[in-house]
Amino acid sequence: MKDTVAFVPTMGALHAGHIELIRRARELSPEVIVSIFVNPLQFENHADIESYPRDIAGDTAKALAAGATRVWAPTYDEVYPDRIEKISAGRFGEIFEGRARPGHFDGVLTVLNRLFKFVQPDYALFGEKDYQQLFIVKRWVQENKVPVEIVAVPTVRDIDGLALSSRNIRLRPSERESALVIHRALQRKNREEMIAVLATEPSFTVDYAEIIDPESFEGALPGARSQRGIIAGWLNGVRLIDNMVIATRQEG
Repeated sequence: MKDTVAFVPTMGALHAGHIELIRRARELSPEVIVSIFVNPLQFENHADIESYPRDIAGDTAKALAAGATRVWAPTYDEVYPDRIEKISAGRFGEIFEGRARPGHFDGVLTVLNRLFKFVQPDYALFGEKDYQQLFIVKRWVQENKVPVEIVAVPTVRDIDGLALSSRNIRLRPSERESALVIHRALQRKNREEMIAVLATEPSFTVDYAEIIDPESFEGALPGARSQRGIIAGWLNGVRLIDNMVIATRQEG
């Protein structure tokens, strides 16, 4: 009987959030494969692909130190050797992040379809920070009976609450301080309060701030027991996203 395989797909630029995914993967399986592939189908702007940080040697060292048993950095031709079999994320790929980044989630599912066929993992790990991505991947796997268990790993945050992201390195110290308004807003109980908190930081331009039902990704009904706040916007041209469980009063 073969050992199980845990898989952590990445686009490189590894930070502590990725390291936590790898650490958790090692708890699940003796074999942990980390892929590093900057997927062009997830980008609208070619310039963004060119400017995406790349450090294969550094990322490989970080991944192995965290517990990966293999780091795989395939070329474009390895992943897409012939006609690309595009996969649609459907209506959930067109709302929130999908509205701001058309085709992004189609690109995510398309590359995962390829990577899963190569790696054939038993587990694939994704962070909750990209919550819409996690929701869409789980739904796709379930509906298409893809033989892999999707494991969600809680968002890793700095001590001040800022969600870790490869984009944070583009923030100046003063902008990083301003970005904390997202974390403060997510600790509110309703959308109106979230919007009010976000409005206190004029340098942050809100794209969306909503409270959803995490099981359906629809707007949460008032008093629903399961709620999650989701926020996205721009700070000096840097797009930031975050989400958090909204604490609700439970009936005794």
